[in-house]
This record gives sequence, structure tokens and C-alpha cells, in this order.
Amino acid sequence: MSRRVQFDHYGPPEVLRVADVPRPPAGDGQVLVQVAAAGINPGEIAILNGAMDQMFPATFPSGQGSDFAGRVVEVGPSVTGFAPGDAVMGWSDGRSAQADYVVSDRQHLIAKPRALDWIRAGPLWAIGVTSFSAVRAIAVQPGEVIAVGRCN
Repeated sequence: MSRRVQFDHYGPPEVLRVADVPRPPAGDGQVLVQVAAAGINPGEIAILNGAMDQMFPATFPSGQGSDFAGRVVEVGPSVTGFAPGDAVMGWSDGRSAQADYVVSDRQHLIAKPRALDWIRAGPLWAIGVTSFSAVRAIAVQPGEVIAVGRCN
């Protein structure tokens, strides 16, 4: 068995609960990871409260969280590059990262840098990929300066 954070209907954070669920298996092209740390980002908050229902509808009960870091427990058929015990960080399409175990597609994982602790690695995937994509999209040239801000 495994525990995961989930919700049965849209609402504020108070609708979240910890539920006992079967430990998920790693399917073809997938990796099962024992989660050491998981994050939450603004998009997931919007999904939780129903603000993104038109774009990203939840199927109830819905898991919570996409970003995570942990250790590989099992690799599915056709997975190369990862083995049990490897420290990884990544993303789960299944909104199920806030759990004891999470399944992720192999292409959504990278090796966790040794210098990065679990707490910083857990929530880094979405913001890191978004930041990298934004900088790449604007094609920053040598000598140019970019500023990163926060909007509320």
C-alpha cells in the first residue's frame, strides 16, 4: 500500500486528504519512484479549486502534485538509463506526486544533481523547465540582461 494526497471535489486546500491506495506499478516506459520531496505550483492550486476545469479537468478522486524528487524503486519494460536506487527528480502527468510512490514516464525524469538536496529538488521540475523554455524562446544573446519577476 501507499499513501497519497488526493481530493474528491474541487475546493480550497481543506478538501485535500491523505488516502491509502495501492502502490502503483511501473508500466512500459515508466519508472516507479519512492518520493522524498514533492512540490506544489500555482497551476495545481488552480486545478484544486476548479479554476482550470475547462483546460485541465480533474477525474475524482484526483491526486495532487506534479513535481517530485526521490529514489527509483522499479523500472518498467523498455526503460533504460535508470535503475533501482537512482536519485531522480521529475514530473508526473498523473497529478500524483504528493504520495509515498509516484509513477513517471521515463522522459520526465533526470538524475538529481548530488549538490541539490531533496527539499530543493522536489518542487524544481515545472519551474525549472518553464524558466529554461522561456529563456530559450527569447533567444538571449551575449551581453543581454533579462529580469525575472513574480506576478501576484
